[in-house]
Amino acid sequence: MCDKLVNGTYNVNGNDDASDKKCNGTKKEIRVWCDGCYDMVHFGHANSLRQAKALGDKVIVGIHTDEEITKHKGPPVFTEEERVKMVKGIKWVDEVVLGAPYVTTLEVLDQNDCDFCVHGNDITMTAEGVDTYHLVKSANRYREVMRTAGVSTTDLVGRMLLLTRNHFRQGSAEYDIEKEGSSNMGQDSAAKSPWTGCSQFLPTTQKIIQFSDGKSPNQGDKIVYVAGAFDLFHVGHLDFLEKASKLGDYLIVGLHTDPVVNSYKGSNYPIMNLHERVLSVLACKFVNEVVIGAPYCVTEELLDHFKIDIVCHGRTPIALEDGKLDPYAVPKTRAIFELLDSGNDMTTERIVERIILHRLEYERRNQAKEKKEIEAFEALQRQKQTHKAG
Repeated sequence: MCDKLVNGTYNVNGNDDASDKKCNGTKKEIRVWCDGCYDMVHFGHANSLRQAKALGDKVIVGIHTDEEITKHKGPPVFTEEERVKMVKGIKWVDEVVLGAPYVTTLEVLDQNDCDFCVHGNDITMTAEGVDTYHLVKSANRYREVMRTAGVSTTDLVGRMLLLTRNHFRQGSAEYDIEKEGSSNMGQDSAAKSPWTGCSQFLPTTQKIIQFSDGKSPNQGDKIVYVAGAFDLFHVGHLDFLEKASKLGDYLIVGLHTDPVVNSYKGSNYPIMNLHERVLSVLACKFVNEVVIGAPYCVTEELLDHFKIDIVCHGRTPIALEDGKLDPYAVPKTRAIFELLDSGNDMTTERIVERIILHRLEYERRNQAKEKKEIEAFEALQRQKQTHKAG
């Protein structure tokens, strides 16, 4: 597969025939436009794109530049190059366009041959407080999908800055919302924004099915297995999984439980709990299957059950179980273990370092964002009351 950059557009599927406007030879394909910052890409972004894909044939994603985001929202966590790569790695995305305007115009839809624009049912505004989708809404070229409750970039930044541990509670408290005083990061129950304030993320089997491709390996397929935390799914993970996928035909990712990850990473890791990490990894186009709560030590039973041909690990240090057991001893004995160099030195820890380094900037950004969202929400409520009275 070769991604092509043509007029600022990355064609993820490698088909650059602009004249190909037909689907199945007769019906014109429906091209759906989505745009945004896509900073710290998470399963909420992926779910929005999945819903957009269901409304058409192709999904074209416009990404704002670092300069535009800084102007309207504050500094992004990831560079535009990193954000482009992450969005290209989502299984429902067909093309990526860098340099999308912050306010979506009819011209940008026409330039990219898109029928309409899709966004979640929250409000995005410019620095001046203008709805970024007002132009396409007025032209009836706007569709809305449900925002994924319980996750936002604002929330994830808050978890890192405050070193909170509530996101991996277990037992009866697992889905409790934090009841302590509100921070200014918008990640607890006292945060007031109706969109990026805290809400419960409730995992369901339906959501996992929607994210899974549901395909079993074919007879004779070479099956590759990797395992880890895959916390705050990032470009380093993406590059590693792409390389691992090329070693075989079917890639299985084992995800360790929250207590296991915490045992070898410490602090408040993982930043994202197991349910969240499952969806983040399933959204990756290189992944075929996920083992939820995989054993830390790769066992003979696991290898035999999934008929695994090769086991890979990246260049990150391998922690011994209980300080003495090599978790890859069995695949090494079978001579099916391989160390992979992704060529990318990004780690979850480096992301946290970026956030902490710019802590004050992110706090100001999130405070301003929450203020604008509250004002917009209150204006909407007043508008609804006026319509009812009329």
